[in-house]
Amino acid sequence: MLGQRILTAIILLAVLAGVLAAPGPWPLMILLAVAAGCALWEWIRLVLPSAWPRRLIPALCVLLMLGLSASWLQFHPDQAPPWAPLFERALVPLAALFWVLPATLMVLCARPLPPFGPRVLAGCAVLALFAVWYALARIYLDFGAQCLVSLLALIWCADIAAYFTGRAFGRHKLAPRVSPGKTWEGAGGGVAAATAWLLVTAWWWPESYGARLLELGSTAWVLAAGVLLAAWSIIGDLFESLLKRRAGVKDSSRLLPGHGGVYDRIDAVLPVTAIALLFLIN
Repeated sequence: MLGQRILTAIILLAVLAGVLAAPGPWPLMILLAVAAGCALWEWIRLVLPSAWPRRLIPALCVLLMLGLSASWLQFHPDQAPPWAPLFERALVPLAALFWVLPATLMVLCARPLPPFGPRVLAGCAVLALFAVWYALARIYLDFGAQCLVSLLALIWCADIAAYFTGRAFGRHKLAPRVSPGKTWEGAGGGVAAATAWLLVTAWWWPESYGARLLELGSTAWVLAAGVLLAAWSIIGDLFESLLKRRAGVKDSSRLLPGHGGVYDRIDAVLPVTAIALLFLIN
């Protein structure tokens, strides 16, 4: 299992490196749409009992993302596409609001709250995955591949540090009714590592996400942003754990051998990227 997990991780990193190194943006735009569609399919599987929406909704969303990508690249880099304000003034802020308030409250209460029944949660999935698709694509196209990679690395730092800190020092359960293995000590280690990464890259990596934030504010602002983004990465992880526990499954799917599903791999990316984009453009 460990060997399979490592091999899958190497392949995923190689695919990401390949599309980022491609001479044009289309490979990454296709990868983002397909990944978002897979994660959407997995999320809907966890909340909806009916089979047909699980297939139809993600497929239509992927087609729409690809169509929007073609429109976007037609206008880029001279101007934004005419539909961009809909995302930046409505969809992305709504997705960020979902993660900050309802998702956090549901994690704290260890259950979906009214009115977040199956259909509403499926609608939230569409909102969240369109927001993450747009946020990642926007950061890549307008701020560069290095900015995107450094932001993803922040999430990876938080996840890896939380795991090892929790294993070494974890004593106090963070959300025992949602994810019994996570601890406050692990969460603290993840937040500290992510914040340190953001600060270091802000000072020493000119094209990084941290450096972009530092251009907009002070070091104190970068520090606060690191804490907030790391905290929301934990919320994204716990929220998926809540959905899986409610559905009675261990993984969102088996698409990625040794890792579970795509949603299992990007659960922390969903809240972080939506909010990270808002930090850059507002």
